[in-house]
Amino acid sequence: MQISNLPFGVTDWSTIEPTRHPGEAGHALWRTQQFGDIRVRMVDYSAGYVADHFCEKGHILLCLDGELHTELRDGRVMTLRPGMSYQVADGAEAHRSRAPAGARLFVVD
Repeated sequence: MQISNLPFGVTDWSTIEPTRHPGEAGHALWRTQQFGDIRVRMVDYSAGYVADHFCEKGHILLCLDGELHTELRDGRVMTLRPGMSYQVADGAEAHRSRAPAGARLFVVD
């Protein structure tokens, strides 16, 4: 990744209005900033959240709070706890998430 034309800046995530994204169960609240081609999000999954689709977008994701279960289309399941991250390229491995007790994530894509 090359980051260019991005001056130093500070983001106060508490001031960014969230958008609600329903899942198959529960919902996600996204606070989103766009920096050129780079999307950066603080995402809160409600307890019981289950994604309604397999995602093929690449991400770098850091679990800040709670527990995230990410299922790959081939059936593998990865569990992230606070301080753990994953990274996946665009189109590499379709994945979907669930958060039985809720989770807070920091996502760059």
